Amino acid sequence: MKIAVVRETREGETRVALVPELVGKLTALGYEVAVEPDAGRHALLADEEYAEAGAAVDADAVSTADVVLSVQPLDPSTVRRLRRGAATISFLPVNQERGLVVDLRDVGATAFAMELVPRISRAQSMDALSSQALVSGYRCAVVAAGMLRRFFPLNMTAAGTVQPAEVVVLGAGVAGLQTIATCKRLGAVVRAYDVRAAAAEEIRSMGAKAIELELETLEGAGGYAREMTEDRAARQMELLAPYVAAADALITTAAVPGRTAPRLVTAAMVEAMKPGSVVVDLAAESGGNVEGAVAGEVVRIGNASVWGGKNVPSSMPGPASRLYAQNVVNLLTLMTKDGAFAPDFEDEIVVGSCVTHDGAIRHEPTRAAIEGGATA
Repeated sequence: MKIAVVRETREGETRVALVPELVGKLTALGYEVAVEPDAGRHALLADEEYAEAGAAVDADAVSTADVVLSVQPLDPSTVRRLRRGAATISFLPVNQERGLVVDLRDVGATAFAMELVPRISRAQSMDALSSQALVSGYRCAVVAAGMLRRFFPLNMTAAGTVQPAEVVVLGAGVAGLQTIATCKRLGAVVRAYDVRAAAAEEIRSMGAKAIELELETLEGAGGYAREMTEDRAARQMELLAPYVAAADALITTAAVPGRTAPRLVTAAMVEAMKPGSVVVDLAAESGGNVEGAVAGEVVRIGNASVWGGKNVPSSMPGPASRLYAQNVVNLLTLMTKDGAFAPDFEDEIVVGSCVTHDGAIRHEPTRAAIEGGATA
């Protein structure tokens, strides 16, 4: 059976779905591997490296493949080249890509979405959302340190003492905890907040101080926070305002896949920050935690520079690709039996991540939205 790795075509995407060092894992399972020319170029991976690892370099790899791997969803023209019954594995944000889901259904493709892999212990090695959040969290800390025109760490010199920067992190999931850890390694004083009860201990384990507000916690399914009411959101903003105002750098990382990011910080809160302050909003692409943040841009709000994240993992394509590729290989291994791609639709990981199969939409919320007449 043949696996094809496509060259990403969406603007700004620099990752690749398979790296040369993992080609051998797939050939050992019994697959032939082919990559489109220049598939790894933006991640600084040459075609020759893939060839040396045992992959073919083939411009027409998709049309004969049993399984097609990508980071971003395939474009419609590529979907039309799939042979009937072929499978795709990629990120596939179903709420934003309903037209593509219909195309995948109509060509008879079996499509798996990496963001739908269940958040269970057995699937941790396949959790691409977490692996990419790790990259994003690190990058956010580095961006904040680079934009802030002062030291992150304490410096004691003969000329006097330079106080450390004060950093506030909102959101303590995978990205938030990596942000905290990186800011701490850079020497900043870090305070952090998350609406989940378990997060306070995780924040402290990273060496930061947990901000504790007198509010109910919001534990949700799959390790994510559940949605808060307008009253609670307003009260939370009121209680967080003094911490934001005192920060040299504010980094926000709160997001839930497939939903609009929660608004945590108003423009008025940012305007109360000190001259030269920096705000980094990782969730800008999904609506933003910070009012006024713009994905892919740096805007000025009051005295602060506000950086809006856009496809942040692609700013570090090498490590992001390697982590993502390992997630994909682990998922493929689960779905391989006796050298053939044979997903077990009794397995909760397979069922949970499947969007289309055998001419039908299998992801029930998406099926209801599309076939129930909802528009994209």
